[in-house]
Amino acid sequence: MKIHKTRVNRRSLVRWKVYFDRSRMYIGYIQFFLIGIVFLKSFDQHPAGEFIFKYAFISVPIVLLLFIFLSLVLGYLDNRLGFREEELRNLTRSNPVMMEILHSIHELQEEIRELKQTKS
Repeated sequence: MKIHKTRVNRRSLVRWKVYFDRSRMYIGYIQFFLIGIVFLKSFDQHPAGEFIFKYAFISVPIVLLLFIFLSLVLGYLDNRLGFREEELRNLTRSNPVMMEILHSIHELQEEIRELKQTKS
């Protein structure tokens, strides 16, 4: 009797992890909008909440658009202040492959400088 073995290699696991992370990102978008709905529901007993739910066909789309707009402004500010670049820079320091590439680039730059100096 022969048992079929499935070969799961490292590359396949990484590919599956990337797929999983991508789907997690999209689930995060859904959660983000659900948080907006929960936020609206928290105004049930507030006078502004009564107005929102009394005229829901007008106020809910306006509140959701305002929520989306403010989220985009927050994302823009995050990008403009350079938080994303600094985050990527820190992630690169913890990535051994990227550190090897950067080290190789520095070595090549040093060799180029030396070659230019010997030509001069």
